[in-house]
Amino acid sequence: MGKNYIDIDDDQGGTLRYRKHANGRGLVAHGAKVHPRAHIEAGAYVEPGARVGAGAQVARGAWVDSDAVIGDNAHIDAHAHIGQGAAVGDGAHIGVRTEIGAGARIARGARIGDDETVAAGLSITTDRKGLWLAA
Repeated sequence: MGKNYIDIDDDQGGTLRYRKHANGRGLVAHGAKVHPRAHIEAGAYVEPGARVGAGAQVARGAWVDSDAVIGDNAHIDAHAHIGQGAAVGDGAHIGVRTEIGAGARIARGARIGDDETVAAGLSITTDRKGLWLAA
């Protein structure tokens, strides 16, 4: 049986320890809180201080930066990046290769499409089709 953690060197010369999440085998840093019913796919990263809610899905290659919050039943698609301190509301959907800037807020149930960029600090809500609305 293999180890359930991996150590990765950071940019400051230190080492971060990540454990493999039981549901999906994605990497969760020490200090992050991921609900046991969340699904973190192999190849996804959740950084220290981040929180991921029940039923949330984080796809392969996605990166949830430090202190970000992913709400219950939210879906983060492949290779998306959720910036430091950003918040994705319950049931929201973030598309493939989408960049959510640091401190941005994505409303509950919002749909952000593929290859989009949400600027740092911006608050976004959408209609059912994903059209951005003033928040």
